[in-house]
Amino acid sequence: MTCPTCGSHEISKNGTTRRGKQNYKCRDCHRQFVEDPQWKPKDKDTLSLVDLLLLEKIPLAGIARVTGVSNSWLQHYVNDSYEAVPKTAEVIPKAKGKMKVQMDELWSFVDNKGNKQWVWLAIDADTREVIGCHIGNRSRESAIALWQSIPGVYRQCAKVYTDYWEAYVDVIPSKRHIAVGKESGLTSYIERLNNTLRQRISRLVRKTLSFSRKLENHIGAIWMFIHEYNRQIREKLAEKEDPIFFSVLY
Repeated sequence: MTCPTCGSHEISKNGTTRRGKQNYKCRDCHRQFVEDPQWKPKDKDTLSLVDLLLLEKIPLAGIARVTGVSNSWLQHYVNDSYEAVPKTAEVIPKAKGKMKVQMDELWSFVDNKGNKQWVWLAIDADTREVIGCHIGNRSRESAIALWQSIPGVYRQCAKVYTDYWEAYVDVIPSKRHIAVGKESGLTSYIERLNNTLRQRISRLVRKTLSFSRKLENHIGAIWMFIHEYNRQIREKLAEKEDPIFFSVLY
């Protein structure tokens, strides 16, 4: 018998586990272990597959069935992953100049439809990057949180296009705020992003059984998708050799 930690063969019996299995102890590193343990650490391929599936419109029960992991393990893994997700958008740095930003909000809920949570989003109309996000109610305070979540250069220079929701009027400087209707086409990119979110994040589907029961996981799932969405945009800009991307590098 070999110690799984240090490889030593100096092993002694050390009683039994609460399930009746023979317990062993390494005399060199003092590691305790059993033969053929029921719980084994997940391999890298399984973890990578779970990470990819979390970005698709698949409920956690479906991910557990596909990957063969237990529901309890998956829930703990998801909780830890969502807690570790950065809650700030990572975007291509921009110099001061002409910029266009589109803002909008979409309705969602946590645990039950009486607990409404609005996803406030801001995107760069030129690169299509998500530059800011806030999840909360539909109040002026949430509009302020969205405005503060976008990089400072946008708050200083950008023209901001929104719908006619009154919270935007109180927060965005009037000289750079333009309220428009959907027929104008000036908020089409952000409205398309809203559709993408509902198609890709099962928690945001209007009629779903995959809704979040914890607000923290709801927020983490949205931010995880935003980071992947922005990463794909940066890759596309690099492949196209877009001057917006390369102006930052050189």
